[in-house]
Amino acid sequence: MPPQQRALVLGGTGMLAGCVDALVDDGWLVVSPSRHKPTETHNAIWVQADWSEPDTLAERSHIALGGPADLLVAWVHGSFRLPVLRAVSPLLAEDAPVVEVHGSASANPVRGCPDPVLSEHPTQQVVLGFLRHGGRTRWLTHKETVDGVLAAVRRALDGRQREVHQVGEFRPWTALH
Repeated sequence: MPPQQRALVLGGTGMLAGCVDALVDDGWLVVSPSRHKPTETHNAIWVQADWSEPDTLAERSHIALGGPADLLVAWVHGSFRLPVLRAVSPLLAEDAPVVEVHGSASANPVRGCPDPVLSEHPTQQVVLGFLRHGGRTRWLTHKETVDGVLAAVRRALDGRQREVHQVGEFRPWTALH
């Protein structure tokens, strides 16, 4: 029997909890660091950590993983994105794919997505936007978010070329004017 695959999911106790569940259901050992212990652990390993302390987050995640991570899924916002992803980079297996998740404010129709932080790893990027329905816009639901991110995870695990996955529209029309 092959060894259990390991995933590190940053942001996995919030909107990505469904991704954590899906990976656990597929037999992955999942480590999900966050500030507060989730009410449900989703059979993942929770590690108390804060994005403002990336080295501590990486150290605690390293211990919990018990070996190199075979997958990184990361939804890390703003000024924390670079230091956190760089801190966890040494925890990844050499060929581990990365799925970077961005809110619509991180990308736009003109400039596109920010460059992948861990460009030495095969990277899929997901941009989460809004949906237009009946002349109105709304945020994505948890299910729509999880489905979009899981599609990128499957592409990453299949070894597909780097791609940006747009889930919904970038911004409501009124925000662009």
